[in-house]
Amino acid sequence: MRNAAAGSAERTAMKRKKAPDAIDLLDADHLLAHELFERYRELVRTKAAAPQRRALAEEICMELTIHAKLEEELFYPAVRDALRDDDLVDESEEQHGSAREFIAQILTGSPDDELYDAKVAVLAGYVERHVREEREQVFNRLLASGLDLHALATSITARREELRTVAEALREETLSNAAT
Repeated sequence: MRNAAAGSAERTAMKRKKAPDAIDLLDADHLLAHELFERYRELVRTKAAAPQRRALAEEICMELTIHAKLEEELFYPAVRDALRDDDLVDESEEQHGSAREFIAQILTGSPDDELYDAKVAVLAGYVERHVREEREQVFNRLLASGLDLHALATSITARREELRTVAEALREETLSNAAT
């Protein structure tokens, strides 16, 4: 009889050999967002110069914008079909709308604005809540659904590359959508 640690190590080794699936990709985005927010908190704590904070805030905003587009265009439609749970997907999309409003405020604001850092902190809270709910309510159910998460990962990867090439246009779209 194998012990639990050996079984866990085998699963981890097997996972490393496999290409990442859609959940792996989205979770990597979640971890990156967390790291970026932690770096931003450190810049605020050390009273870093406004240009440093602005550059990182803009990076956070673009990473989140690309991530949200991927989820809205590819992931959520697949989740909706696989889980047949419109309420779950609708709630996630609503959370994206709230985050998008803060992203637009951050992108149009200045780090010298009194509430700029607070807006980044509120955005971090929204994102952390969204990630927690997605992990708890979506990912495990999706794993059990039989959806081809590797094929979805291929689509996500290709679309991510496209979005990165048009980052400035995506930024403008984010700002114009927030204004309406």
